[in-house]
Amino acid sequence: MNYPHSFYIPVMGIGFTLDSPLKLAPFGIDSVMSLSDDMLIEKLRKFYSKKFNKPFQAVEDNHDDPRAKRITLYLDLIHDLVNEKIQAFHQFNEETKTEVFKYFELLPSYSELKKKFSDLDLMKISKEEISLWLKEHLKPGSIDVNVMTKLDKINYKKNKALPDEFNDAHAAVRGFAKSKVQSNLILSAGMNPKLFGYMAELDEFFPDAEGNLKKKIVLKVSDYRSALIQGKFLAKKGLWVSEYRIESGLNCGGHAFATDGYLMGPILEEFKNNRIALLEEIRKVFEKGLEEAGRTIPLNKLDFKITAQGGVGTNEEHDFLRNNYNIDAVGWGTPFLLCPEASTVDDETLEKLAQAKEEDLYTSDISPLGVPFNNLKGNTKDVEKADRIAAGRPGSPCPKKYLVSNTEFTEKAICTASRQYQSKKLAAIVSAEKNEAEITSEYAKITEKSCICVGLGTSSLLKYDLDYKVEGPGVSVCPGPNMAYYDHIVSLKEMVGHVYGRNNVMNFPHRPHMFIKELQCYIKHLHKEIIKKGKEISKKDLRYFDKYMKNLHSGISYYENLFQTVNQYFSNVKNQSLEQLKEYKEQLQQLELELSEKEVS
Repeated sequence: MNYPHSFYIPVMGIGFTLDSPLKLAPFGIDSVMSLSDDMLIEKLRKFYSKKFNKPFQAVEDNHDDPRAKRITLYLDLIHDLVNEKIQAFHQFNEETKTEVFKYFELLPSYSELKKKFSDLDLMKISKEEISLWLKEHLKPGSIDVNVMTKLDKINYKKNKALPDEFNDAHAAVRGFAKSKVQSNLILSAGMNPKLFGYMAELDEFFPDAEGNLKKKIVLKVSDYRSALIQGKFLAKKGLWVSEYRIESGLNCGGHAFATDGYLMGPILEEFKNNRIALLEEIRKVFEKGLEEAGRTIPLNKLDFKITAQGGVGTNEEHDFLRNNYNIDAVGWGTPFLLCPEASTVDDETLEKLAQAKEEDLYTSDISPLGVPFNNLKGNTKDVEKADRIAAGRPGSPCPKKYLVSNTEFTEKAICTASRQYQSKKLAAIVSAEKNEAEITSEYAKITEKSCICVGLGTSSLLKYDLDYKVEGPGVSVCPGPNMAYYDHIVSLKEMVGHVYGRNNVMNFPHRPHMFIKELQCYIKHLHKEIIKKGKEISKKDLRYFDKYMKNLHSGISYYENLFQTVNQYFSNVKNQSLEQLKEYKEQLQQLELELSEKEVS
């Protein structure tokens, strides 16, 4: 498979990469935008329509399908603007010549396309010949979108629940399907059978007679088993997964979906060893699914990509993943938050990210989803939250309601970060017969939840000086642990050069290898979970921890062998990594000892 670049930029937050395709696709770089917040999407559509003199008509809430329509119109606008820029590049005139050269300059040294362009004698061929060559060879990056499958709340109109197709994730998928873009839908956060079934009703996700797909499905997965189960589930409906995107469980940004101690190295090894078997098994189910659905079975066999992301920080790691595990492309997320040409971050948050150290980055419990969430100490949304608590008014207004899930006090679901929920929950705790220590502990747990569905999008409003009366100025940000090793704002040329080893934008010689950093995150997570259990532990918990620890021991053994036998990519970190593995093995043994001292209930 030939692509201009061997890296892509994953979705980051709700607003940080919402316009990244507009910035990056003209240079052949794939990036992913979130479809979570259609109200923010509408604000950006208005902003860019005005900036580029495009007609704009707001999609009002009384529209028959407002969420899907806003998403479709925004994607259509980005598609048109990117293609206009690419067509201008094709002309190769004085206005665009510099950016055309930048397109090829950014490509890796091993790029065949880059070599072909450098071989052109631009002084001897005509402008028309150059334009024709560019039209044939210079292609935009992919305008990809992300939908969290579990963010699929029921929507209402005049207090009446709408049919499932108007649920949040359903509407987002439909908005993408009806748009002009021919790109990838990245599905994250696991299975949603109802949503997957709905996708089988949309013609746009099915191949034509030749096997071409206008809209491709990408699954973000944590391990091989998840890929197999979800891939087969979709295949039974005649839906092909064009890419399995493996993400580190804990060494990543955003929500952290910890596995049962399965580490990224062994997971990648399993995909490598079973890639052909996975392809053949899914193909059989897929063709049968097409036949049963009365769909055309394409003449050409469909293939898939396997990609990986989570904690990658050096060119050596990038090349190692590609060459050792046959990864088709590598996701680079967190470092690009410090690249304004790639992501959209307000100036105050940008400075906080650049200054962040290891101790400033932590896995928190602020997410209303109840899933660990990577956080930055001192972010302005948490400051705003603390001010409300200090004023005796904990909880946030809930203007967008994307993360509503709790029905403990209400018939309609509400958000656990909302003032409505926290006031009711805190009142219930006070009225219960609990001692002061218990109340204090419960109070802290309840008020820790933060309004991230708003906070993760506000940065783009601040950056572009747009109205944020509804949202407020507080910004949530969710970098991965890797942010600690980048300390300054960089240009796109510098950051892409760092990815490909042309230059180095990091100055942290003792940064742990990505595999070691992930192991550290898992040990910390395990320790935290054991502490939560107190002095007593159930047999069920004991079985879980036993499995978790066995998987970590297995992963450590895998890494010990890896760092001792594969020398090409580890020359600078081999000795340090082996020492760290020894240290973490001892820490794991200590945790096993602590666990054995607990009473089993």
